[in-house]
Amino acid sequence: MDRLLARLERRYGRYAVEHLSWVIVGGMAAVFVLSLASPGFLRLLTLDLGHVLRGQVWRLVTYLFIPQTISLWWIVFSLYWVWMLGNQLEQTWGAFRFNVFYLLGMFGTTLAAAVSGAASGNEYLNMSMLFAFATLYPDYEILLLVLPLRIKYLAWITAALVGYAFLSGDWATKGAIAASFGNYFLFFGGHLLALAKQRRRGRSAPAERSGAVSLGQRSCALCGAREAEGADIRVCSCEKCGGPRSLCLQHARNH
Repeated sequence: MDRLLARLERRYGRYAVEHLSWVIVGGMAAVFVLSLASPGFLRLLTLDLGHVLRGQVWRLVTYLFIPQTISLWWIVFSLYWVWMLGNQLEQTWGAFRFNVFYLLGMFGTTLAAAVSGAASGNEYLNMSMLFAFATLYPDYEILLLVLPLRIKYLAWITAALVGYAFLSGDWATKGAIAASFGNYFLFFGGHLLALAKQRRRGRSAPAERSGAVSLGQRSCALCGAREAEGADIRVCSCEKCGGPRSLCLQHARNH
């Protein structure tokens, strides 16, 4: 996947939307204000393919701007959360790759709405950004009220809730969840398989940190590029990474 994205970026990177998270959050803020004036306004924005086929084509985009809450107390936190996740992913991947990640999620959500016939919002699409960020920076700490919490634990809690919704929900819910997370599995499927193989072989992260991984066996934790294939692998121990972690030179500089 990384090689395909690199080829696409060389060819189409100039068309990427810079600071996409600002666009998303700005749209959510505007919709929130309009929904206060007219509570029924949000129903005009959901992704409902039946209405789209009857001419309401704006729904193919406007569902992205439906806020996750209508509470005045929580809207600031909600907007900041979406912005933080999107902004960090764009800083790590660059604008083009973040655009592709988000567009794949949009495509999956639209496909699920078309198959199920049910209206959809952006809830699961935004959750996919949380899982992407937690996979890249599992030890990144956030403040939950006043308590620090590593984001990987928040991701596991969210995964449990999403799993329950998938198992207990109707087919429309199952389809929306599966399709919305297609972007995550396309980006991180290889990484997850590599982790599973390492566990089967009895490898562990402490072994790498203690120097047990020999030269030529290290790989980038973000893109999977391997030292044995010529990648310049560095060990990063910055505060954002939460400890020593192997990264290719490009991601070591730009993460």
